[in-house]
Amino acid sequence: MQNGNDLYALHIDGAEFSRACGGNTHPDGESCVTLARIGESAWALGDSKRPNAEPLRFTTAELRAAGIEPPRFGLSA
Repeated sequence: MQNGNDLYALHIDGAEFSRACGGNTHPDGESCVTLARIGESAWALGDSKRPNAEPLRFTTAELRAAGIEPPRFGLSA
């Protein structure tokens, strides 16, 4: 398993992000998060409202602890 420091050493150029939306709408539109696998147990999580912000990186265990399940994005964990 990777530790948090190693996650930011992984390249995300060319990563294919999937989007999950729902439950939070406002005048600017629906809030969505984007998720891409960037390693064996490594993920990049972005915010559709801030496409230029660098995605945060998490392990699979960290995502699950936060209640984020990759299958919701059509991705296998």
